[in-house]
Amino acid sequence: MAAVLRVGRLAAENTAFFLCDMQEKFRPSIRYFPEIIVVAKRMVEAAKIMGIPVIATEQYPKGLGSTVSEIDVSNAQVFPKTKFSMLIPEVEEYLNKNKNIESVVIFGIETHVCVQQTTLDLLGRGVEVHLIADGCSSRSMVDRMLAYDRLRQSGAFISTSESVLFELLGESKNPHFKAVQALVMASAPDSGLMSRI
Repeated sequence: MAAVLRVGRLAAENTAFFLCDMQEKFRPSIRYFPEIIVVAKRMVEAAKIMGIPVIATEQYPKGLGSTVSEIDVSNAQVFPKTKFSMLIPEVEEYLNKNKNIESVVIFGIETHVCVQQTTLDLLGRGVEVHLIADGCSSRSMVDRMLAYDRLRQSGAFISTSESVLFELLGESKNPHFKAVQALVMASAPDSGLMSRI
């Protein structure tokens, strides 16, 4: 029997969104930070509409501040951390309790550090990971772009926010279609990815 090709199909009922360290103190140093905020906000709002759980982390919030005010994390589970990976004990416990979670959609910062280490840890657990290219950034574009290559080589799927949201909807008859469509009526802002094409 032929092996089944892993194509990375997403379904809302077995997906979680991971929002990584979108904190106030990073605002001046992360390239395209305002644009990444727009995408992260869109993803968190879509998750609320579709009933997709959101796990958010904050790296050493005492020193680096809370999640930026533009992103409403009131419906998310927010955890402080000092480890670079988001897979801290509380998040591990969440995944252990919610065994239906087969796919994680991740966005935030920095692509080559916390996002990358989280992705590798999730892949190591057998969780499928979808990285939102227009929703992740770093201080350096070299680090950001090479992290996308590394994570693709490791088995993550690299996609865009709009592509992922429409895949999760599946069809225009989805009861959440109009509400999610309204979030993406304006295209995601340019965040410096076009140089890769």
